[in-house]
Amino acid sequence: MRRLVPLLLLLFCSLPLSPQARVETGLDPERLKLIPVRLRELVENQTIPGAVALVARRGEIAFFDAVGWRDLEGRKPMTTDSIFQIMSMTKQFTGVAAMMLVEEGKLELRRPVEDYLPEFQGQLLEERLPNGNWVTRPPAHPPTVWQLMCHSSGLGENPDGELSDQLRTMRVPLDQAVRFYATRRLQFEPGTRWRYSNMGIATLGRIVEKLSGEDYAHYIESHILQPLGMSDTFFFAPPEKRDRIALVYKHAGGKLVRAGDEVLAGDPARYRAGARYPGPEYALYSTAGDLVKFYQMLLAGGEFGGRRYLSRQAIDTMTRVFTPTVDPSGWLGGTGYGLTFEIVDKPEGTLLLHSPGTFGHGGAFGTEGWVDRHNDLIRILLVQVSDGSGGPARAVVMQLGEAAVR
Repeated sequence: MRRLVPLLLLLFCSLPLSPQARVETGLDPERLKLIPVRLRELVENQTIPGAVALVARRGEIAFFDAVGWRDLEGRKPMTTDSIFQIMSMTKQFTGVAAMMLVEEGKLELRRPVEDYLPEFQGQLLEERLPNGNWVTRPPAHPPTVWQLMCHSSGLGENPDGELSDQLRTMRVPLDQAVRFYATRRLQFEPGTRWRYSNMGIATLGRIVEKLSGEDYAHYIESHILQPLGMSDTFFFAPPEKRDRIALVYKHAGGKLVRAGDEVLAGDPARYRAGARYPGPEYALYSTAGDLVKFYQMLLAGGEFGGRRYLSRQAIDTMTRVFTPTVDPSGWLGGTGYGLTFEIVDKPEGTLLLHSPGTFGHGGAFGTEGWVDRHNDLIRILLVQVSDGSGGPARAVVMQLGEAAVR
């Protein structure tokens, strides 16, 4: 069966992302051939268990390959249709859903969160004074919807207290979880700092649910995933697709070992059994073949396959930096934050050979997806490591993908 994979890969890569005739990608094939070579080296030295990489340009998939293992113990090889927990890459889908409601006139980004979710009315801020004492007071301005999207709302990163296990167990539904988040203190004056906030994006997902009148997960599925043809992207794994899901690993004693209940969404081999939380901030599974459709829609100004999802103006707004005076903001360095996207806006951000203005997002288990509008280029890396060791694989795909542009 494995001998069929290269042939199937060649057939797949010959299919354009659009119904137009095949076009020349302008990418150097010799550069692209180095990607699996370097990724295999990372597999062999146990930096990563396996990976899937995809590079597309001008609406065509130019490179798509898999290396290593999706299940080390079971000796199941990684394949191009392997399914990954893309974790925080989910935030982009929640952001697009919110912008869809903006374009229906149901949501205004400048309005306070409390206008849409009354449970946030009267939320207080807790700050530390120069003398070391703590004081609780009302914020000068309540957090707004756009501040949720660029992580400057003041909401904390993860829930604490009685819901400190929520992101592992996913036991409390979205509406109940967000009502709890509304009881937590803001950690800084909204708009003055950047702090990555899972609770903030979860709150955005609840706004989507409330204003659309649809269950959050159903809204994402019916308005984004299904129309785009993302048939291997979902929040809760169907039994018939579980065998393709890549397991998550971490390093112990210099070797890769399986991650368990301690990671986000719990033991990956239990496939979120009993979960009730759709996780707008981190819960999607997906494949590289599905994600490239989503990114191509964004790259094409909101249109894919003859259907318009967002206006070009909406995407321009989402990919504009809303944290220009907040430093640091973002993970890579040399980036700022837009509306659920990280955006390269400083020289340091180009050290992975990103063009200025490149936007995208990563996930907690090492997944990455980036769109370079200047070069009409999409680069996707999917890997499953929970200890932050996906950086070398990311560098391979990002650097070689850009270096291949002729």
